[in-house]
Amino acid sequence: MFRISILGIPNDENSSFQRGCAEAPPKIRHELWSAANNMWTETGVDLGVEGRLNDHGDIRFDGGRDSWELIETRVDEVLSDPGAAIFLGGDHAITHPVLRAVRRYHPKLTILHIDAHPDIYYDFEGNPRSHASPFARIMEEHLADRLVSCGIRTATGHQRDQIAKHGVDVIEARHWHDDTQVDFTTPVYISLDIDGIDPAFAPGVSHREAGGLSSRQVINLIQTIRQPIVGADIVEFNPHCDLSNMTAVLAAKLLKEIAGMMVQTS
Repeated sequence: MFRISILGIPNDENSSFQRGCAEAPPKIRHELWSAANNMWTETGVDLGVEGRLNDHGDIRFDGGRDSWELIETRVDEVLSDPGAAIFLGGDHAITHPVLRAVRRYHPKLTILHIDAHPDIYYDFEGNPRSHASPFARIMEEHLADRLVSCGIRTATGHQRDQIAKHGVDVIEARHWHDDTQVDFTTPVYISLDIDGIDPAFAPGVSHREAGGLSSRQVINLIQTIRQPIVGADIVEFNPHCDLSNMTAVLAAKLLKEIAGMMVQTS
């Protein structure tokens, strides 16, 4: 049985605009297990089979320990269970300590990053741990061999310089086509910022940016991956901004489809 671990990382202490993403993991779980849906993926994987999903609950942040150290330690513990893992944020800042742990298990790794924003500021408002900066830290520390950022539509001059400096492959939203694919030659980690999807489909985010990818386009992209998907995070869902649970439902759907592809590419 190929198992997929789930770990909630309810941390938004590095959000620059408004808090709320820390409340996302239980909202996503509620929709994942809702009686309104079944546990089959579009690609024919039954996630409801006993033992397929292993939920490790949420990390508890009590202020007594550095958050980054705690995240890295708990992620490492989860990854010691064979299979793959999906992490539920939280804001995008959590991806940096998550990748510190993931990298130890995967000497070859490509990150597929879906987002409205490049999140590669050297620092943002003086905070090197900002949710606008995780990929600067990730690339500085060589936590991935390649970073592919899709759906970008807000890159500043500084971020464009950072993209060039770190050799990031970027497919901006304005250049996206329904048949766009990304070729991977290593295991893949998916970092999925919900605001990468157009707010018409995902209104529950702190930084809405029109002109994004559709939910169908993102799911199609995930389903084209042919290398092992060894890990993923779903971040920046802010329940305070959601409408009729639309974004919570979408986040649960994305979790299912990523999990299904983890099984199929294992």
